[in-house]
Amino acid sequence: MDILALVGAAARQAAVVPTATEGPTFQINFFWVIVSAANFIAFFLIVRAIAFGGLIKTLDDRRARIAQGLRDAEQAQHDREAAETERLSAINDARREANEILARAQKAAAEAREADLVATREELVRLREHAAAEIEAEKQQAIAELRGEVADLALLAASRVVADSMTGDRQRKLVADFLAESAGGSRN
Repeated sequence: MDILALVGAAARQAAVVPTATEGPTFQINFFWVIVSAANFIAFFLIVRAIAFGGLIKTLDDRRARIAQGLRDAEQAQHDREAAETERLSAINDARREANEILARAQKAAAEAREADLVATREELVRLREHAAAEIEAEKQQAIAELRGEVADLALLAASRVVADSMTGDRQRKLVADFLAESAGGSRN
């Protein structure tokens, strides 16, 4: 209670209006200004250490995460550009390889077609030669058969005319000689 009594007395004394003879009423006490400034600085340092320490750490962490995110985004951009370049290079290589394969296939097809044409031509020539040989053989056989028939007919006619004066072997030899001479004379 003593404190209340003292506070009450101080309030009453402050309520007393000073008289004009007492002097200036506004005074600056430098001691209390220095004490108040020291109290403010101490309070600011305590609040900064307690309250702002976590906030500053959080802001620094966030700043570091943002910087890392920007670096990662830049790296991802470079990686994406490199992947795009690699993809285009792979596409160009695939196109070039496909064109080479197509060219080789066309060349192989042309060579196969040419080989088939050459083989077909050779087969045609062989078949013509074989056919010509067969025709010639059949012609010779037909001529031989025809000569034999002509010889038989000539012998038959000669034998009727001469009436058995010659033997069959002798007649054949004479006809063969005659045909050989007539064939040799007609070829010249």
